[in-house]
Amino acid sequence: MGSMYKDEKDDWVTVCLKYLLFVFNFLFWMGGGVVMGVGIWTLIDKGDYLSLLASSTFAVSAYILILAGALVMVTGFLGCCAVIREQRSLLSTYFSCLLLIFLIELIAGVLAYVYYQKLSDELKQHLSKTMTANYAQPGKEGITQAVDRLQQDFKCCGSNNSFDWQQSVYIMSLELEKRLVPDSCCKTMTPHCGRRDHPSNIYKVEGGCITKLEHFLADHLLIIGAVGIGVACLQKRKKTSLTFD
Repeated sequence: MGSMYKDEKDDWVTVCLKYLLFVFNFLFWMGGGVVMGVGIWTLIDKGDYLSLLASSTFAVSAYILILAGALVMVTGFLGCCAVIREQRSLLSTYFSCLLLIFLIELIAGVLAYVYYQKLSDELKQHLSKTMTANYAQPGKEGITQAVDRLQQDFKCCGSNNSFDWQQSVYIMSLELEKRLVPDSCCKTMTPHCGRRDHPSNIYKVEGGCITKLEHFLADHLLIIGAVGIGVACLQKRKKTSLTFD
């Protein structure tokens, strides 16, 4: 009688654990979608600005998050299948994927954190040169579009201030049109509106576009770093707990 009761109790515990693991893996699968969404949102939201950065680390971090999110979704599906079918081979694959995801997300988080520390210096060293040397030049349409969007979205003009444009190839090559700044510097963008650089006509923001872009990218890097390292830590904790079970 006691043996039968013990067997029934063990069966009940096993069923509860199976359902618990299934729910956990379903939430894990949904979390993978969130991680992948953060990476995609980051690339779409600031995709035009990538051409203004000297380093590709920012984009790489976002792409790694997308890869990790996709793997998380696949792993969550494998985990659900392994629990339902109780197949040891699937469980082995599942734990291998957990370790791989942990490493990938950790790398993404560390890259984002390291680049966050260097972001300000990179923008100060490269943004001004990129804008003044490449704006509206043949073969640099991507940079031109990015600069125009940057100045309109962030309501700024020039890397540090509007006077930066006086040294640009674009302004010096269009002397007959008498532009002082690109038209995208204007508060109301119309053809040839850049002929007047008065504060009533163009954006005169302290710190210029460097400050605006730095804050924008820094916020995205913090999100990437937090998601990458945070989910990696949760993954490690989960893997440990399941191993002990």
